Amino acid sequence: MHLLDMGLVNFPTGKILAVDPLVYLDRSADPYFTTVPTGIFPLTAAVVEEQENHYRYAAVKVDFNNEQAIYYIEALHSDEDLSELEEAYSGFCVDAGLGTIVDIEARDAYCDFIEAWEKKNPDYNAYDSFFSEEFKNSQKKFPRFQKQDGDWINFPLPGTELSVPMFQSGFGDGFYPVYFGYDGEGRVCRVVVQFIDIALSYPEKK
Repeated sequence: MHLLDMGLVNFPTGKILAVDPLVYLDRSADPYFTTVPTGIFPLTAAVVEEQENHYRYAAVKVDFNNEQAIYYIEALHSDEDLSELEEAYSGFCVDAGLGTIVDIEARDAYCDFIEAWEKKNPDYNAYDSFFSEEFKNSQKKFPRFQKQDGDWINFPLPGTELSVPMFQSGFGDGFYPVYFGYDGEGRVCRVVVQFIDIALSYPEKK
């Protein structure tokens, strides 16, 4: 297991959400019911080294303070019908092999950027014609724990102090849970996007 520093994220409103950034990050993407502290915080991935130079991102977290999480509660949007969940947990769908976690202000700024880009480039796909190069540049700049085409970016939104991180989703497309960690004083101290259950998927690594 390794830890990967992916820079900082800005949560100006504290209303956050996790989605597949290429498929589901639009203005209709609702934040979680739980509001987190506002500010700029570190973004860190837990990386599993399956074999030499082959890595999977098991989880991504944002820490809001330096306290340890005593317990975790599943992140919900407040409108889930828990009796009808298709999985054993609530979560978000990944259809493009990527996840993100953003503040709603970054969500809206990202939508502004994509709408403007698509207006200028009506015949092109934003990933193939733009973000793929951003991932390759990330790999060149931060080669550790990245494949040749890149596994993560922390894309700065032009004209703002916001960014949209995008990171590989463990085993790829699927359905993944998000958890809020609470410290000993009952404060939200971190949010975790879980892609891989280490104990279940890699019992030999215990």
